[in-house]
Amino acid sequence: METEGRYTLVGTVVLAVVALMTLAIVWLVGAADRIAYQTYTIYFKQQSLDGLAVGSPVKMRGIKVGVVDAYRFSRGGDEAVNVTARIDEGVPVHDGAVAYIKRNLVTGIAAVEIDNGPSDRPLLESTAPGERYPVIGEGSSDIDKVATAVSRLAVNGAQVLEKMNTLLSEQNQRAISQTLAHLNDLSGHLAANKSSLDAAVQGIRDASDEFRFAGASISQAATRAEGSIVGVGNNANAALKEATAALAKLQQDATDISNRIQQLTDAGTLEITNVSRDVRTSADVLTTAGQRLSNPRAILFGPVKQQLGPGEKLP
Repeated sequence: METEGRYTLVGTVVLAVVALMTLAIVWLVGAADRIAYQTYTIYFKQQSLDGLAVGSPVKMRGIKVGVVDAYRFSRGGDEAVNVTARIDEGVPVHDGAVAYIKRNLVTGIAAVEIDNGPSDRPLLESTAPGERYPVIGEGSSDIDKVATAVSRLAVNGAQVLEKMNTLLSEQNQRAISQTLAHLNDLSGHLAANKSSLDAAVQGIRDASDEFRFAGASISQAATRAEGSIVGVGNNANAALKEATAALAKLQQDATDISNRIQQLTDAGTLEITNVSRDVRTSADVLTTAGQRLSNPRAILFGPVKQQLGPGEKLP
């Protein structure tokens, strides 16, 4: 029983030591990975990854700064390849850095080249939503640019050749031949009628001289007419000013006459009123005198008792 208990204790101690060693190794490996590398994700959509494998170098300006840790096809519909790159911790990767595939033309072995961009940009440390590591954008190499330019040149050359073929078709060749024949005939006719053409050219020159002289005459006539028109305009302006002054004076005279007529009307009305009052007074006097003269007895002997008014008495 004591022997079995001793074996059990030894086995337990051995298992504990092995577990502790395993945990220490795992911790050391993980800590080493976390300390020695910084991990980034690169999505390659346009470039071929022929010659790239796990462990392929990751370079920056031709210097190896890390390795390709893994790659896989992304789950999106753009058929991109998700490449995980481990880069040395001391290598600064700036925001805006791009990566492209650089391939050896002899061996065909590919490497990932990183163009770090401007040095004044901040470091690439932020992780986009849904991503495990910061993402480095995809760039293009000089070879890809040259290949693209050559491809475009080839396409443009093919289009030019196609247009040349269309231009030099049989129908166009016949049309060009006919045009050349017509030009030949035209040149022959011009050579045969050279004297007539010279005469026509001389006639055109004479006509142009006459037109020039006529233009000079028209210009002089226009100058004289302009002077006459300016004089007439000045005279008309002066006459208009005089007419305006005469109308103003006539209006002032009419106003004065109207005021005088109004004054005369007021004075005549006053005089007529006074004469009417005097006539009425005279009529009253005449009426009274007539009444007295109608009774001579009353004038000679005085009024009778019946003609006395209230308070009057006979003498």
